[in-house]
Amino acid sequence: MQPSDKALVPFVSVDNMMRLIHHIGVERMITEIAAQIEDDFKRWESFDKTPRIPAHSPHGVIELMPTSDGEAYGFKYVNGHPKNTSEGLQTVTAFGLLADVYTGYPTLLTEMTMLTALRTAATSALVGKYLAPKNASTMAMIGNGAQSEFQCLAFKAMGGIDTVRLYDIDPAATAKCAANLQGTGLKVVSCRSAEEAIEGAQIITTCTADKKYATILTDNMVGPGVHINAIGGDCPGKTELHRDILLRSDIFVEYPEQTRIEGEIQALDPDHPVTEMWQVITGQAEGRRDDRQITLFDSVGFAIEDFSALRYVKRAIEGTEFFEPLDMLADPDDPRDLFGMLMRAK
Repeated sequence: MQPSDKALVPFVSVDNMMRLIHHIGVERMITEIAAQIEDDFKRWESFDKTPRIPAHSPHGVIELMPTSDGEAYGFKYVNGHPKNTSEGLQTVTAFGLLADVYTGYPTLLTEMTMLTALRTAATSALVGKYLAPKNASTMAMIGNGAQSEFQCLAFKAMGGIDTVRLYDIDPAATAKCAANLQGTGLKVVSCRSAEEAIEGAQIITTCTADKKYATILTDNMVGPGVHINAIGGDCPGKTELHRDILLRSDIFVEYPEQTRIEGEIQALDPDHPVTEMWQVITGQAEGRRDDRQITLFDSVGFAIEDFSALRYVKRAIEGTEFFEPLDMLADPDDPRDLFGMLMRAK
């Protein structure tokens, strides 16, 4: 029995996602996803919002990240297992689904390991547009794992960065990142310490993987006027910055109810003031005020960003060959006769 059109859901495999990215171009796709995120942040109040739903274990965390704008529903399944790298596995893997609220039928199923890397970089660079110092040209990239190249290219494409200074506790990771960024138009400087990496940097991005309280940046390392893009802390018990840095910074977050559990601000009092980025993007709150202000984006990732990325991919694959129809939904001739459909298939 051949499946009907109603049974088929567009599925984007890892292979097709990579083909789609090369077809569009990495920097262009990051920029376009950022534009979709910006548009959705402008209608923030129309979304259902909830902190992601985690299942923690001694090995890592598995999470679901759902949201809906009343017309479409989306979720992402994502894990975070820092120990995986030592076993030849990805620290983060993900897939996601988009559905029609009216029928409940899925309209897209896609890999989101690659897509999450793009949307995380897109979110960072979008926030940098509002918070980073004007005419910033140099970024320190501390933590040179799977996300690092995407971050560098995002700030190049959207923030005008022409120099990146790389550091990782594993020199092989820095060498990998530097090699991957050759030919991108960026000047790449490999550094031997975090202190060396931040020399002359107006933007500091931290993206380390260890699931523990860590001090990647100490207070004396951070001077006035910089923008800190802290994206490594994303679960309880995992931070990257010394508490005193937070006390000197204006802190911006995606969704406070989630960030206070998972972000850098878990080290602060529960009522410590923060500003939500959607308010900055809509003009309801102030972003960067002056050249001496330290801005900190305490990013843990939020479901609306994934929803934006899913909506972008759904449009991007229309009329292309970068997906395959997946026979995912039972569609009997009579909606009440599911058993009859099963028997006829015999």
